[in-house]
Amino acid sequence: MNNDQADSGEINVHADHERVSEFVEFATRRLHGIESRTQASQVASEVLRLNDAVRRGAHGRIDFRQHPQDFAAVLIANADSTNANATNANAANAHTADGKTRLPAGTEKDGELLERSILEIAAMLRAGQLSSEQLTRLSIARAKALQPVINAFIAIHEEKALQAARVLDRELAEGHDRGPLHGIPLAHKDCFERTGESMTVGSIVTGQTPGLRDATILQSFEAAGAVDIGPLNMNEMVAGPTGRNPHFGDCCNSWDPDRISGGSSSGSGAAVGAGIVFGSIGSDTGGSIRLPASMNGLFGMKPTYGRVSRAGCFPRAFSLDCAGPLTRSAEDCAVMLRAIAGRDTRDPSSLDVSVPDYVAALQQAHVGSRIAVLGGMGEFHPEIAQAFGAFVDLLAQSFGRVTQVESGLFETCYAMADVMSKVEAATLHGDWMRERGSQYSQGVFSRTEPGLHIPAARYLESLQVRAEITQEFIDTCFADVDVLVCPTMPIPVPTREEADVERPGQVFGVVAAITPLTRPFNYLGLPVLTMPIGVDANGMPIGAQLVGRPFGEARLLAIAHHASAAMGWNRLARMHELQARN
Repeated sequence: MNNDQADSGEINVHADHERVSEFVEFATRRLHGIESRTQASQVASEVLRLNDAVRRGAHGRIDFRQHPQDFAAVLIANADSTNANATNANAANAHTADGKTRLPAGTEKDGELLERSILEIAAMLRAGQLSSEQLTRLSIARAKALQPVINAFIAIHEEKALQAARVLDRELAEGHDRGPLHGIPLAHKDCFERTGESMTVGSIVTGQTPGLRDATILQSFEAAGAVDIGPLNMNEMVAGPTGRNPHFGDCCNSWDPDRISGGSSSGSGAAVGAGIVFGSIGSDTGGSIRLPASMNGLFGMKPTYGRVSRAGCFPRAFSLDCAGPLTRSAEDCAVMLRAIAGRDTRDPSSLDVSVPDYVAALQQAHVGSRIAVLGGMGEFHPEIAQAFGAFVDLLAQSFGRVTQVESGLFETCYAMADVMSKVEAATLHGDWMRERGSQYSQGVFSRTEPGLHIPAARYLESLQVRAEITQEFIDTCFADVDVLVCPTMPIPVPTREEADVERPGQVFGVVAAITPLTRPFNYLGLPVLTMPIGVDANGMPIGAQLVGRPFGEARLLAIAHHASAAMGWNRLARMHELQARN
């Protein structure tokens, strides 16, 4: 290509961008009836980027025999072997705390109780060394004390939680044991419908509309005997990886309040990371469980698509969303996942696949696992690369040789997930954007606007080729491998100032910098567990993702459980080191 041709190409690209910008400016108002709050040129750049990437990715793949529902069949057909011996999902809370260490009453400071594992606390409750009411009071006291610092809660339901705890104490005294979560304080992202209560979704747009029915997940935890102490703060409309919220205040990192908590399940990461509750359920469209888990030094599970019911969960994109737990250990994660996994007739996308006893599987599901680094994912910050390299070395010592695989599909998967997320969000929010557009934060409004203009053909292409691309990824990357590993984020945890998505023009760059390693797995529907593997030069946690075959959650949890023990990970010690430095 000579210089004249190169100049001509640049002119054509510029002209294309100008024309699309003009169309965006016209179409936002005329076709959609919405007053834009974003520069047309920025929206045009997003539309062109995603249009071109999806068109390239779908080229040569469209076949009249394909159907979007083939995706579920691909997930089921490629299920991990650890799911083969799964028990019936109705036995979800059969696991007991028998055999766990029972501590003499009064040997621990109150604050230390909140740092113990779910099964350790369950044993103490059954031994009569502790009551759920006492534990819930401790949890609420810590929530109140830290609320001005990290702003993790939308509301703290003190009386309701204490009343529930008293009932659960009476039940246990009478021999009615609901399982390991009986009497355990939890709190969940405020995107789950509650009967008679208004779900904010971190926004002022939705108004005060009482919920008609508890989300299935909340019903499951109530049946398991968990105590819900209140809804948690989050990025507005489950849209954002930072925890910044101009309506309810930023949710801050539990390790360093000057840094972002991650999002959109920001309150989940902060509340669990601060030792307020023993676990939390978040939702994940492009990393919204894994990112706050990683930034707060936690374990966060994005389950296989369809593994956990989303009935009553406010969506960002129904084709991508997953709900799952954030906890301080793989064992706690296993306890919580066991309570919510399984088919739900209220959610037509949930899949009828048997559910293992994830806690029991911690002892053997990792045996013989073949692990590979997923390469070709771009550059990582040197501190991330160093910590990840040490983690890979540890895996090799614990599980044998770690190989490397690469896939040319990663960027395509990111773009297709981005298209699905933006189009489905724009569809859901269209009326509100028309009628109450000024009530949205700048970041969420700007991120949603491109979805109004992405061609319908690109959206449907993303859906239609999803099964084929997922099968190709599995065939390529899991041919001789059971688990893939990669960092959760390519950069250290940013400060809140660095990740200010409310500054005009900032949101697209901030999101792109934080989410490149998480979003593609939502398109593929695969289970992903993030776990802490070290800290950066600022003393902030670094996470790694374990990626499995469909329904391979048991294997991921078992590997994380044993790898964390081999590593000697101590969240509290690392947090105390950081506090001492500051």
